[in-house]
Amino acid sequence: MHAQLLIETFAARSAQAAGAVALALAVALLARRAGIGLLAETRTALVRGIGQIVLAGLLLTLVLGSARWLSALVLSAMMVAAAVIAARRTKNIPGILQVSVPAVLIGAGLVIAIMVALGVIDAAPATVVPVGSMIIANAMNTAALALERFRAEVEAHPGQIEAALALGASPAAAVAPYARAAARASLIPNLNNLRSLGIVWIPGLMAGMVIAGGNPVVAAIYQFTVVTMLFATAGITSLLCTLFVRSHAFSAAEQLTLRRLKSET
Repeated sequence: MHAQLLIETFAARSAQAAGAVALALAVALLARRAGIGLLAETRTALVRGIGQIVLAGLLLTLVLGSARWLSALVLSAMMVAAAVIAARRTKNIPGILQVSVPAVLIGAGLVIAIMVALGVIDAAPATVVPVGSMIIANAMNTAALALERFRAEVEAHPGQIEAALALGASPAAAVAPYARAAARASLIPNLNNLRSLGIVWIPGLMAGMVIAGGNPVVAAIYQFTVVTMLFATAGITSLLCTLFVRSHAFSAAEQLTLRRLKSET
């Protein structure tokens, strides 16, 4: 009976996943008709997504009952992978991994450590790995947004940057306005999450606690703490990214090298 129920549940979930995939591909096809080339990337993301999440589910069953040091190892591997994925969004910035890796490691790692130290999340693998993965994913998305926006800002203002250099400004000072713009833009999603919390967005963590019989006020305060920590992660990651990336727009002779590719013009 248990095996039959498992098979039926698997079949139902697989059908639901197939429907979600069909909808995602339909949206990508519509975007293609509008001149937005997302179809190939969407197909790759869907294949990778289902494979990775199934593998993660299998690995999670091994991690949950293991020693706490294994959780730290898993989270560290997640952070490195997140930094690599964020870096791939801005491949034409030289040495971009030297920016994304420390930014994500510090931004996500520091907040996870603080949350564990304060008791916001338990150090047990069953808690710290799932919640830590949310923090790491938030750092990854923030890093990708900050770096991509910085690239776009610098490539759109080469004349102003070179004029500032000619007047004696340092490379870091010449791109400082564009780094600040990138940092602000990358924090918009997290600021919107904070502003809309409880009005537009009711996170699943709080809903799950309430459904499980928890006090709704306690659940709401806990969820607010988590979302605020996510904002802190984004802030640290964004500031570090836009700080570290400034020198990567210039050569050793302090000449601007980050320029729009001819194929993009």
